[in-house]
This record gives sequence, structure tokens and C-alpha cells, in this order.
Amino acid sequence: MHLVWDVPFLWFAGGYLASVVLLFLRPVQVFVLAPLLGARQPTAQQRSVLAPAWRPVLQANDLPARRYVLAVLPSNELNAFACGGHLVVVTSYAIEALPRDELSGVLAHELSHHLGLHTVALTVGQWLSIPVLLLARIGFFLQNVASAATTSYASHSSAITAVGRSVAALLTAVSWVFLSGLLLSNMLANVVGRNSEFQADRRVVGMGFGRPLATALRRFVADFGGDRPLTWRDRLAASHPTARTRVARIEAMLRSRR
Repeated sequence: MHLVWDVPFLWFAGGYLASVVLLFLRPVQVFVLAPLLGARQPTAQQRSVLAPAWRPVLQANDLPARRYVLAVLPSNELNAFACGGHLVVVTSYAIEALPRDELSGVLAHELSHHLGLHTVALTVGQWLSIPVLLLARIGFFLQNVASAATTSYASHSSAITAVGRSVAALLTAVSWVFLSGLLLSNMLANVVGRNSEFQADRRVVGMGFGRPLATALRRFVADFGGDRPLTWRDRLAASHPTARTRVARIEAMLRSRR
């Protein structure tokens, strides 16, 4: 099977799979991945806040400062996330609102995702899901085209109308197969993601930043309200456990260590 440019399909698929390695290169993460996420390099003022909070986290894990890249996402949400192999993104609101020790707890949590290789699995999974999502969208687009063409040009012939509707139904079925597989993989990824959050919190407690992380999570609940999913669909779609659940588990780990 060949593509438009007469490239063997297996070569194309292998090249696409191999290209995921590029996402873990530091220059690609700094100059490509971070801008795609809407993040940018911290300003001098933001760096003056991040540096003293980030330094003890690196020291606790005996890591050099150059290994990971901090980026800032302009946002009014109290949030942070790890991405790729070296990128740690924190929102501008978190930098402004969190005291230094709580910011250290949040950064330690994101570093724990890197140390646990959680970001590797997430990045590879998202990269591999792009072709499936693209094929599903193409299928739905062709289904709409077939339906519109049948309505516009074949309304005078019952036979042609039946053929057009059959083609549209077939394209819809194929699209739903791709989309259902993607939704199922997302549900499984969310289950794994929630477990990775607990693993990262456990690592943070081991670093010695469990108490400030729990305080930062309480601040999140106080500022933004409850985040408990109300329905089973919401629970399946949730990629993170609730902040209250995480606080309860962190407190339990702290008590057991005492």
C-alpha cells in the first residue's frame, strides 16, 4: 500500500511511530511543545518566585537544574502539569497565589510524574491516538458529504437514494468504530492517570513535601469549590482524582510515617 507520494505505508507508519522520540528532545519541548500548549518561558519576576521553590525540590532528589525546563501558562486557574520528558508547566495564577512552600509541593508533584515515567506513557498514548481521531473525523465528514449529496442530487431516484444512504450509514459505522476505540482507550488512560496521581503524591511525601502539597490542594478546594464527579460518566471521564481524596490519602501517609 502506498501513499500519495509513493511512500510505502509501512515506512510511513514506522516513521510516525519513531517520530514520537522527537517529543522528548529538550529543544523540541522548549520551542515547539511548550508554545503548542500555550506556555512560555517565565519572566524575570516569575523566575525569581519559581527558583527558590524549585531549588529544594531538585536538591531533595539530587538533580541538576538543567535537566528539566520550567514554563508558565498564563491562566487564572491554580494548576500545574508535567509533559514530555523534561517540561514542567505551572500557571501564572499558581505562581502569584501560592506561598513558596506550597509551590514547592506542587512542583515536587509534577517532578514525580517525570521520575515515575508517567509523562512518557501519556505522551506516547496521545501521539498514537492522533491518527485514530483523524480517521474518525474524516469518516464523519464523508458521511455528511454522502448524506448531503443524496438529499440534493438523488431525491428523484429511490434506488440512488438507497445507495447513498447505505454509503452514509457504512461511513458512520466505520467512524464510530474508530471513535469508540479512542473513547475506550481514553477511559483506560484516565484510570491509569488517576493511579499515577496517587503514585506521584506518595513520592512527594517521601521527598518531604507532602504537607505543603496537601495545603495547596486545600487551597484549590477553597478557591474553586468541590471537584467531585456527580455521575458515573463524569467519573469515567475524570483524569485526576478529586483534591479532597488526594488530601485524605496524603494525610494518611503522613500519619503512618509519624
